[in-house]
Amino acid sequence: MITSVLAANRGEIACRVFRTCGELGIRTVAVHSDADENALHARVADTAVRLPGSAPADTYLRADLIVKAAVTAGADAVHPGYGFLSENADFARAVLDAGLVWIGPPPEAIEAMASKTRAKALMGLTPLRADALTEADLPVLVKAAAGGGGCGMRVVRRLDELGAALDSARAEAASAFGDGEVFVEPYVEDGRHVEVQVLADAHGTVWALGTRDCSLQRRHQKVIEEAPAPALSEELTQEVCALAVRAARAVDYVGAGTVEFLVADGRAHFLEMNTRLQVEHPVTEAVFGLDLVAEQLRVAEGHALAPQPPRARGHAVEARLYAEDPAHDWTPQTGTLHRLAVPEGVRLDTGYTDGDAIGVHYDPMLAKVVAHAPTRAEAVRKLAGALERATIHGPVTNRDLLIRSLRHEEFASARMNTGFYERHLAALTEPAPDPYAPLAAALADAHGRSRFGGWRNLPSQPQVKRYAVDGEEIEVGYAYGRTGPTAEGVLVVHADPALVVLEVDGVRRRFEVARYGDQVHVNTTALTALPRFPAPEAQHAPGSLPAPMPGTVVKLADGLITGSSVRAGEPLVWLEAMKMQHVIAAPVTGTVTELPVTEGQQVEMGTLLAVVRESDL
Repeated sequence: MITSVLAANRGEIACRVFRTCGELGIRTVAVHSDADENALHARVADTAVRLPGSAPADTYLRADLIVKAAVTAGADAVHPGYGFLSENADFARAVLDAGLVWIGPPPEAIEAMASKTRAKALMGLTPLRADALTEADLPVLVKAAAGGGGCGMRVVRRLDELGAALDSARAEAASAFGDGEVFVEPYVEDGRHVEVQVLADAHGTVWALGTRDCSLQRRHQKVIEEAPAPALSEELTQEVCALAVRAARAVDYVGAGTVEFLVADGRAHFLEMNTRLQVEHPVTEAVFGLDLVAEQLRVAEGHALAPQPPRARGHAVEARLYAEDPAHDWTPQTGTLHRLAVPEGVRLDTGYTDGDAIGVHYDPMLAKVVAHAPTRAEAVRKLAGALERATIHGPVTNRDLLIRSLRHEEFASARMNTGFYERHLAALTEPAPDPYAPLAAALADAHGRSRFGGWRNLPSQPQVKRYAVDGEEIEVGYAYGRTGPTAEGVLVVHADPALVVLEVDGVRRRFEVARYGDQVHVNTTALTALPRFPAPEAQHAPGSLPAPMPGTVVKLADGLITGSSVRAGEPLVWLEAMKMQHVIAAPVTGTVTELPVTEGQQVEMGTLLAVVRESDL
């Protein structure tokens, strides 16, 4: 019987594993990098072991260090979570060779299925040859053979883009999964991403735990998932479930896994089998009333599954909350997460708690929010409402995108596909700040000032405050009278530092206000308080390329030096942050006059990467 589990992972999934272990009376062991020394997963575990360094390659991808940590800490089992080494057969063997229980499929099954190229061969499919592609094959998808989560994936629509796509996908995959193998497959436009959760024991029983739809994806990263997949015919549902069971049986699979398909024109196309727990597993848990981590533990202990899985009930939807800025090309955001809370009635899976720092080394996902209800419409409404009422104080997030996506007519009617964001992203991310949020922020900040000179017996000019909201500067004015603060066009019913109540056209509205330095949160609107007298702006030379986020310079263009001639749009610097690579291109055609960074250098947001002086070549 398992008595102590080491989670070979971090963040949300490590906390998820520890929660179930705690409920079962199993002791927990965390591993943490130096960057994660104070991370939630390291704090909630019974025991924590340091992995020296911060980069994944030095820490969470070091199988030898993790196995040593398990043995040293007295763990008798290892749960891999997802990502990192979760689909690495050599890691699974190392765990078993150390005399520990591996909470996952046999290494042979991982080898057969964890590589997408081998999995396709097992299912009778052959990837395209990158060196033999023609225009007729386009568009194609370059894809990492290992791992998932959108890393190492690039859509190629022109042959001259293929080389760069292969290079960047390989580098990103190697950094995220320790395996730079990639392959090329046809890119099916506007299909639906449907997957089947499987669970198998060592006694020959394989469960197909229904379907999930994960079609809402941005840059191949899942954003919203649900179970069961809506608007799927019974015939097609049975077909994909049967194919999933067939795939599991083909490799003598044991444990939890997911078989993914692309559904288009009424047909299901096999994509891959993920030999691990998926990020979106909570929607299946909600519908089937299961704890999949508990089931993984029972299977690893040798217990048999029941002949048939439990009956599915209702519908569940999950939204992934990311720290990313839609106004700046969705760049990952760092900083302090001051407050994260959701209303009762929905599930919150997170690796953060109030006051935690969001760093640059790992995935920018803050949390998963899950709603379950008797029907799909009720679950969608419940989740959108919970996100709208959630308290999220800290870096910019994709909260508004999630709410608007859930309420979009195409999603509500289950007519969405993987092209949803290509069609609607611009409209879904149009800034729409609350017009009364700046006034509420100003009144909250000014609370009590009337006692110390704010009120005047004679009429005076309104007091003015300035805020930045969604990149725009806004000025608001208010005054003090005998009865308290006043503002044009509204009735100020109440104002204190945490709550402002305004009445507009006979309708009262509450504004909850929180301030952290110059950052102000008013309900769901984030503002930056600006000084009364604007400071002179820092000047950058024309053609400057500042770092759009903190990260690591992982590559400079071949032969790039001061004095190099470059063309507009030509990639110059590759910056890696939060598992993703971002290409910084020349803004104009001209000459590189400054190149102050080197490969491997850590940079902060705003650090000058290069300067290109415009000129004719």
